[in-house]
Amino acid sequence: MINFTITLTYFELYLLIINAITLVVFGFDKVQALRDNRYAKRVSENTLLGLSLLGGIIGGFIAMILFRHKVRKVSFIAQFVGVVLVWGVGIYYLMK
Repeated sequence: MINFTITLTYFELYLLIINAITLVVFGFDKVQALRDNRYAKRVSENTLLGLSLLGGIIGGFIAMILFRHKVRKVSFIAQFVGVVLVWGVGIYYLMK
């Protein structure tokens, strides 16, 4: 029998949770976008980008691919890439 133990730091646990939340929120917004009701409550792009900026980049990226959500909106993609670059620069300076 193989015994696996996984130990996560608080930061890793935080990233896991924020990415899961981001994935769910992107999915919820996609469902609302598909509803044939103009009064459907949508999630703002600022909220989606904010969750990504808080660490949900991977969850947001997976949701964009999985749900094909916001992939045609060039302005959103550009802002999302900006969030990814902010994280990339931050990781670079932390590793340096």
